[in-house]
Amino acid sequence: PAAAQQKSEAPKIATPVVREAPKVGRNDPCPCGSGKKYKKCCGAGVTT
Repeated sequence: PAAAQQKSEAPKIATPVVREAPKVGRNDPCPCGSGKKYKKCCGAGVTT
């Protein structure tokens, strides 16, 4: 029974996230088209 409890899973390797568009900077214009800075528009309240 002790041998059956051994883990046989291979270590999980994290795969990087692939973005479709480049990352928006906080001071860049918002991609929604409002004309505001991202941090004052759609990026308000987003924490990293």
